[in-house]
Amino acid sequence: MRDTKELELMLRGYGLTTAEILYRMPDHPGVLQTYLWQDYDLAPKFPVLTSFLDFWRAKLEGPLHSIRYTHKKLISPSEWRMVDGEILLN
Repeated sequence: MRDTKELELMLRGYGLTTAEILYRMPDHPGVLQTYLWQDYDLAPKFPVLTSFLDFWRAKLEGPLHSIRYTHKKLISPSEWRMVDGEILLN
């Protein structure tokens, strides 16, 4: 079931986004920790990543230091086409 959802997202233009989030430890502000986040998202506005970061700021105590991200569409229009017919070989 998950594969079907992912394929539908890719066909609607979503790509795989990976973010490396550096944040400060609440008890030790001089120490940076790394968190890797990955999900399907739409470039260039990245609504899913933005929503996650809003959640982070509202609910988690570790203040954000920096975020690096990459985005890759896994299916492009030239790689996917609709087939109208079918050929049966006996």
